[in-house]
Amino acid sequence: MLSGMETIGDITITIGDDHVAVVENHRAPHNFFSLRMLHDIGRAFAYAADNGARCILLCAEGKNFCAGADFSPSGGRNQADDPDLAGRHIYDEAVVLFSCPIPVVAAVQGAAVGGGLGLACMADFRFGTPNTRMTANFARLGFHQGFGLSVTLPDIVGKQRAQELLYTGRRINGEQAAEIGLLDYLVDNDDDLRAEAHKLAAEIAGSAPLAVRSIKNTLRGHLPVAIREITNHERVEQDRLQKTNDWKEGVKAMAERREPNFTAS
Repeated sequence: MLSGMETIGDITITIGDDHVAVVENHRAPHNFFSLRMLHDIGRAFAYAADNGARCILLCAEGKNFCAGADFSPSGGRNQADDPDLAGRHIYDEAVVLFSCPIPVVAAVQGAAVGGGLGLACMADFRFGTPNTRMTANFARLGFHQGFGLSVTLPDIVGKQRAQELLYTGRRINGEQAAEIGLLDYLVDNDDDLRAEAHKLAAEIAGSAPLAVRSIKNTLRGHLPVAIREITNHERVEQDRLQKTNDWKEGVKAMAERREPNFTAS
């Protein structure tokens, strides 16, 4: 091993002899989207890049890759839960993640919902299975998409498909996601998902590391600035729409597992 297992909060980093850093989220079963989680993933990415890793495999323990934000009363969606995060916002952490200098391969099991979909779309490549479920469910909650999906989703699936997913909030399975390019690779079953994703990460790590960093910077080096600009807009729209009755109805309907009754107010 190049490195033993390191732990940052609920995130572990293991760098193998193949120069792949396995960065795993241990907030099972749902790995809900949070400021602390994203901050710790960003620190894990930096640790990996600074300690010999040439590619990152991003994965999660439990049922879901990231089931989005926790909208329960105890969810604490955008609030700092530690003094060292005071003044930080989730979208500050988005810029950090998009600034990672080495490629990221995501193994997406179960659900990637809302901000969790945004996290998956941060990666350079996405692996999933027929059981993977992906949804940009923002409009079904009555508010605007975030975490840079306004940029990344059209880049990945094209403008028309992105509009369809965002306007409808439709949930799609792994096979449908692969058909439109939202998943790059479809693995037959969940048991093989991480191993198959690791194969690509190891193949990338086998290329000249300085060249790979240079190529990633050419292809994706514009993203940190683009993500900062678009998340500033997304945040304004989300804050505005979270004051509406439709937002309250969307969250209530989701909690009650029923169709929302929106009133455009």
